[in-house]
Amino acid sequence: MGAGRVSWPPSTFLGEIDMSKADSFENDLMKLLFQATTISDFAQALSGGSVLEISLHTADPGETGNQSTSETSYTNYARVAVARTAGGWTVSTNQASNAGAITFPQCGASGATLTYFGVGTNHTGTGRLLYSGQLTAPLTVSSGITPSFAIGALTVTED
Repeated sequence: MGAGRVSWPPSTFLGEIDMSKADSFENDLMKLLFQATTISDFAQALSGGSVLEISLHTADPGETGNQSTSETSYTNYARVAVARTAGGWTVSTNQASNAGAITFPQCGASGATLTYFGVGTNHTGTGRLLYSGQLTAPLTVSSGITPSFAIGALTVTED
């Protein structure tokens, strides 16, 4: 890890599932969401673009929040697009993990303390938040710090 670059893996994913899905459908759903792979005999696929947008938050955006809820605003911050392909995400056993490093812009003059991440649909604005999770530890970013998820560090599980 080079100077000025900070990597961290989140460990807790928030959200409730009201009913159980068959394991094969859970994996198919993960492939649909993260790799844009259609599900055989499934009438409607996820509408929208070919990327998912990863966001950073200073507090829990909550189950009813959107991508801008508690989103950080450190100088130079922007969401990072990850392709909904096998090159962007690995999917196996009902889990999707980032296939490459996810690197955010380097912090400029004003920093923030990051505590949550989000996976959503829009590059800017409110956008639909699909998943959110708590970082294993708060990360304070200041001038010169470049937040980054290492390969496989951002994992979403369906169960």
